Amino acid sequence: MRLESVLERTNGLPRYPARFPAMQRKALYDVIYARRDIRAQFLPDPIQPEMLRRVLDAAHHAGSVGFMQPWNFLVITDRQLREQIWNSFQKENRKAEQKFSGARRKLYRGLKLEGILESPANICITCDRDRHGPQVLGRNSMRSTDLYSTCCAIQNLWLAARAEGLGVGWVSILNPRAVKRILRIPPKHQLVAYLCIGHVREFPPAPDLERAGWLKRLPLSSVTFSEQWGHPLPDNDNADRKTKAGDK
Repeated sequence: MRLESVLERTNGLPRYPARFPAMQRKALYDVIYARRDIRAQFLPDPIQPEMLRRVLDAAHHAGSVGFMQPWNFLVITDRQLREQIWNSFQKENRKAEQKFSGARRKLYRGLKLEGILESPANICITCDRDRHGPQVLGRNSMRSTDLYSTCCAIQNLWLAARAEGLGVGWVSILNPRAVKRILRIPPKHQLVAYLCIGHVREFPPAPDLERAGWLKRLPLSSVTFSEQWGHPLPDNDNADRKTKAGDK
């Protein structure tokens, strides 16, 4: 399941370096900047089982508050189930369109916002908010950290998939109750994400919404502060210039 690693092993456990070699660090940043929300580029080719397992294992190795590991991954390839999910999307998408007007609605109507049927597999990710009981280390004051932990698993999955050459698209225009009913998800599990995943024809050079003119990436300097809110980080303007090439 795992790819060959250059890391040493001590007592059967991997021994990771304090700092990874330059080429490996660059590869990580390349994957981060090359990640895309894929909706229209999926190929019908099935995902190799060992590749899918590697991606899921990467997700399962995300950090979680109190080592709670609250996530579950439900892989859906059945066409009839995905058609039911797609019908739910269509219903919710019509509702969402009504929130916009004029040119904005026209632009929204032209966006491709899912690849439920085009992708060979979908992954529904849930959070078991009761896993390990009511008392979880580190969750006393911030109860929602279980949901945040699940989002860390989603990001791991997304980056691992990109490294494998797989595209991932997050479909959020869905009714969670309808999805849980279709997939028979137990009531106590909270639906966090519904993803489309598969091989793609190509990865766009920039996010679809950015290319379509919906929004642009904010400058790093506008969202980073130093010490207290509103105080800019030193040399923020220079940092923006250095990261501009990675604004993808």
